[in-house]
Amino acid sequence: MIPLPPPPDILLQALPAIGFFDIMVTEELMTWTGAGIIVILIGVSAFFSSSEIAMFSLPSHRVDALVEEGLPGADMISHLKSDPHRLLVTILVGNNLVNIAMTSIATTLLGFYFGGATAAVLSTLGITAVVLLFGESVPKSYAIENTETWSRRVARPLKYSEYLLLPLVVLFDYLTKLINSITGGEMAIESTYITRDEIQGMIETGERQGVLNEDEHEMLQRIFRFNNTIAKEVMTPRLDMTAVPKTASVDEAIETLVHSGHERVPVYEKSLDNVVGIIHIRDLIRESTYGENSDIELDDVIQPTLHIPESKNADELLAEMRENRIQMVIVIDEFGTTEGLITMEDMVEKIVGDILEGEEEEPIEFLDTDTAIVQGKLNIDEINDELDIELPEGEEFETVAGFIFNRAGRLVEEDETIAYDGVRLRVERVEDTRILNVRVSKINGVERDATETPTNMKSQ
Repeated sequence: MIPLPPPPDILLQALPAIGFFDIMVTEELMTWTGAGIIVILIGVSAFFSSSEIAMFSLPSHRVDALVEEGLPGADMISHLKSDPHRLLVTILVGNNLVNIAMTSIATTLLGFYFGGATAAVLSTLGITAVVLLFGESVPKSYAIENTETWSRRVARPLKYSEYLLLPLVVLFDYLTKLINSITGGEMAIESTYITRDEIQGMIETGERQGVLNEDEHEMLQRIFRFNNTIAKEVMTPRLDMTAVPKTASVDEAIETLVHSGHERVPVYEKSLDNVVGIIHIRDLIRESTYGENSDIELDDVIQPTLHIPESKNADELLAEMRENRIQMVIVIDEFGTTEGLITMEDMVEKIVGDILEGEEEEPIEFLDTDTAIVQGKLNIDEINDELDIELPEGEEFETVAGFIFNRAGRLVEEDETIAYDGVRLRVERVEDTRILNVRVSKINGVERDATETPTNMKSQ
């Protein structure tokens, strides 16, 4: 049976009789020695806490930049962050050992003056307060403000700590991976503290606090949305396409381009479902006016293009267009039917906003804070963002015109309205069967209770 340690009273009685190197161990000496050790351990705790924040707040691209600049400690930071899980385990093992040691020493010292239970309570409360203030809050605040410089300072001591605690680090590193493999957990605890959602949250905060103006905020949000955009959401639909048949003469093609106001248009053979390429008005005028051959035909100036599926990611499409130096692509559906076209300008507008020319209409024109005239071809997500509403998006439709047709179940006429979830949509302008403009209004509480049901259409 293992003997229990003597109670504090027995230790106090024995103290005057114990000495080392002619130094008499007294109650006062043990108290001051223990207090000094606790102060040192608080410093070590602060070191580990601040190291964790500094090392894991430092993004990888900044680590590479520090290494390229040849700054002291940069290589060690890179080495430590090459195995982030091992680094995190080292910090956690060291920090917990130090904090537990502080609590144990404080309990022993307070046991000289108070009862066992009282000493334990005082030690727990006291050490907790001290560690939170001097071992966590203050050092972590400093590390956040001085991430790069502090990371370079603590990198080498952290490596020494790993060597010193190697048996425990290896053991807990293995146990953590083992438990994660059993529970199905991921090794993500050492990943960067910044996520995509947090970046978007910082953008919102930046606008509220005046760091970003409204235009900058909107452009950054468009960049995030662009990654989730598909070709069908960007394209000019088939009905709005201007194209020329392959059998047209050069003069006819030039006339079509001039009247449409476009620099380039698709060329088709027999029907729009068989687009063979693109022509540019510059090439037509140059060859017809200054070319050596007076009998020039469209075949001589047609440039190749890409046919891409309507589900293609806009991010990938933009990279492909840049790589192939193509300014216009044709969008097709699963049956190979032409659905529309996309220009480089369309892609850029998705990020920077609409680039209007001449008398071109604004896609969204606000009449007041709760009412706007929008183009029927606008995507629902754009309208939701601009008006802060929540119209649904479906697989059958992506535009506000498509939403109205879907709710009505038939062709609609001007001045017809539809109400949905606190929003009233009034058809302002129709051309043939197409909805060109829609008045979108938010409905207040009283009016919302009395309004028509979402599926009900009526003439005003």
